[in-house]
Parts: sequence; C-alpha cells; structure tokens
Amino acid sequence: MPPASDLLRLSDSLWLWQMYDPTVKADLFSTAIKTDARLFLIDPIPLTAPCLEELAVPIGTTSVLVTNLNHPRAAAAFARQFEAPIFAAASVVGEFSAANATTIADSEKIGSRGSAIAIDGAATGETAFHFADDGGTMVIGDALINVERYGFTLLPAKYCSDQKAMRRSLRRLLEWPFERLLFAHGTPILADAREQLETLLR
Repeated sequence: MPPASDLLRLSDSLWLWQMYDPTVKADLFSTAIKTDARLFLIDPIPLTAPCLEELAVPIGTTSVLVTNLNHPRAAAAFARQFEAPIFAAASVVGEFSAANATTIADSEKIGSRGSAIAIDGAATGETAFHFADDGGTMVIGDALINVERYGFTLLPAKYCSDQKAMRRSLRRLLEWPFERLLFAHGTPILADAREQLETLLR
C-alpha cells in the first residue's frame, strides 16, 4: 500500500489520515492521539515522510495500538521506526514477531488516561480504546462504521462473528464519557458521539 499523503489535524492532540485500499475495497482510517505525555498511533497505515515530520512522532514515547486481527496494517513498521511497543488483544499479538508486541486485556489501563475495552462478536480481538482527556475520545476498529454507503451504524452481520453479541458488548462503551468517536473505517464523529451511539443502540 502506498503511504497516505494527507494528515488531518483535528485538534492540538488528535490527528487522522486515510487511504483507499483496493484489496479490501474500503477506505482505511488511522488515528494519532497525544495524551499522558505519549503519542498513541491506532491502526496506523503508512504515511509519507512530510506527514511523519508534521506529526512529529517521538521516539521512545510512542505506542502503537491495534484494534483487531484485521488491522495489523503498518503497525510493525511504525514500531520498528519509532522504537514503540505494540499493544493488542491476545488473539492479535501473535501476528507480530516483534518482541515488543504486548497483550492488553479488557479494562486494562494504557498510561494514566487510556483504557482498552474488549468488544465481543465483531472481528477477532476487537478492542476499543478510550482516552479521558478533553471530554473523552473513543477509537474503534470494525464494530462500528461511519461510511457513505451505510452511515453511522453497526458492522453488517455478514462480517461479524455474532452481531447480537456485538451489539450487547458495544453498550459497555456507554459507561465511558466521550465526545468524539473515531473509526478504522469511516468519518469521525467529533461532537456528541456518546449520545449518537446511545441512540444507535436503542
């Protein structure tokens, strides 16, 4: 996959980049969030050198988070380049031969401001990541999408291991305060995201 050449700065601590992948016939989205004196790269796809320079990825204080088994993407390359640990569910960590790939468990803290939330019934190892700063940011892999064809909705049943279980599991996200919701596939929701998710899950 060629590197993405557009880096969108959403705030002083939040960035987004995307690229269409013809092999899966979908746009892939990646998120970077700065919190707790660290930069977290979530499901990263490659970035051009100018974009990396703009993002100013710090060596030694960066972590790579992977939301599910479908999203190794360029995680290993970023981990090598920036001496960053990779965190993912136990069923995902085996995809990385790097010694710095570490299992993250449900409800485990990432630094002092981040948390992992396991989602059942979607892709293998599906994990959402919550960051507490600035009213809260939630980043999710495949369980929720916000793409032109479908709008903001659940992952279609044909791609789920158990969509009913996934819907029940997604209700756990409502236990966390968050203004923003970012996706591995789709346009982010940057205001009132928790309320929109609550409406979707009714």
